[in-house]
Amino acid sequence: MAPFASGFREELRRLGYKDDQLNKHMLVLGHLSGWMAERGTSPGELSTQVVEDFFAERRRLGHVWLITPLAAKPLLEFLRTAGVLTEPVAPAPSGSVDVLLERYREFLVHQRGLVPATVSHYGVAARVFVDALGADSGFELGSLSTADVSRFVIGACSNPVKQSAREMVSALRSFLRFLHVEGVTAGPLSQAVPAYASWRAGPLPRPLSPDQTARLLASCDRRSARGRRDYAVLVLLARLGLRAGEVAALALEDIDWRAGELVVTGKGRRTERLPLPVDVGEAVADYLRHGRPEADSRAVFLRCIAPLAALSPTGVTWVVYASCDRAGLPQVGAHRLRHSAATDMLRAGASLAEIGQVLRHRRVGTTAIYAKVDHAALSPLARHWPGTAS
Repeated sequence: MAPFASGFREELRRLGYKDDQLNKHMLVLGHLSGWMAERGTSPGELSTQVVEDFFAERRRLGHVWLITPLAAKPLLEFLRTAGVLTEPVAPAPSGSVDVLLERYREFLVHQRGLVPATVSHYGVAARVFVDALGADSGFELGSLSTADVSRFVIGACSNPVKQSAREMVSALRSFLRFLHVEGVTAGPLSQAVPAYASWRAGPLPRPLSPDQTARLLASCDRRSARGRRDYAVLVLLARLGLRAGEVAALALEDIDWRAGELVVTGKGRRTERLPLPVDVGEAVADYLRHGRPEADSRAVFLRCIAPLAALSPTGVTWVVYASCDRAGLPQVGAHRLRHSAATDMLRAGASLAEIGQVLRHRRVGTTAIYAKVDHAALSPLARHWPGTAS
């Protein structure tokens, strides 16, 4: 591995590794090089099994840092970029069912515009469905009936394994609509999927109070790079009501500083423009100028720990969790700040239509849930309790 040592060191520096971590990775590279030489393994033969065997050896020898295969990720990505390793090729679909499921995956990506996580989620549900029917064993999907669908739903929802009942029925409707579009089934069997009992408008939205939101923002140490980043993330969530995935997806080119606008990529890959309030713009600009590390990534928000990469939606949620801990508040998710933004707008006199525009709701009914927290507007409608003063 000696010919790659210099290039790997430079790659680690580019990824933002500090000297202590960089040196540890280089020591592991030296250990790996000697281990491979003893076994006659070439760099091009580094496979998942070889890497696992190497780190099992490190653990056996008593090493206490960088002892899992995850530690080899920077090296393997570097070797792939250098052309030493080839990307693993996914096996081509073999049977007719596998071909159909692959077409379904492409349908979700190209026609529905769903993100990879949702595509994987729906694909798992489709595979569970066809396996339960025995499609690989000769069951013809063309003969699928409403009785088959109902029987599967009852069984799957009675004992959910890989997905909840709510998730399963939603994904199953999507797959059945695809089968109808593809001409596999003669009728729209998605209508045969029983509705999952859900009182969508039952519970009240649970926003944070203005004082709690202020405590979250004040918990960020804006003298540090991490504090500037966390503060900007929280301001976007609390002021504009962005979702965690939308904050994570923000790119540098999505901010039009001259026009004072922000391009947001939401559900279904829809892009919409939002005005950029002064306080939000100041928070983001402060992070970009004084907190964001130099990196090749075009994402606005980056990890603070190497490897430097875009902050993930999960990372955005953990920013909120950490802020709650610092502020002495119970942990809440990023979506609670979206509720808080809507409630604050309602209290300030905004109409439901205006709130729906900011939150980018497709249906008026989605925004209507916030009418229940407008106590001032609802109080004249409330009837007096018998026996009380009118």
